[in-house]
Amino acid sequence: MARLKVGTNARGGDAFMVGRREIGHLHGDHALHTGFPKDLWTELKAKGRIVDHPVFPGKAGPAARRVEDESDVRDAIALLRLNYDRVVAERGLPAEAA
Repeated sequence: MARLKVGTNARGGDAFMVGRREIGHLHGDHALHTGFPKDLWTELKAKGRIVDHPVFPGKAGPAARRVEDESDVRDAIALLRLNYDRVVAERGLPAEAA
């Protein structure tokens, strides 16, 4: 697995990066924001794993996930892993991690 970087995004959240691509970010310890292709977003939303991103209500793609308990933490990690695997499959490993 390529090294996953954690840094601070423009709004002060913890951003998870694969190379220069952000795969999601946290707002404190209570919310994960991420994005998915529309078909995957629709599937995840139908399963109740994500909700609309608060800045983009009704728009397929940007997503949010509340983090309130250990089950939510595990699913937030799984969503980040899903995005990680998808990005690496589509774009390959970043040069610094190859």
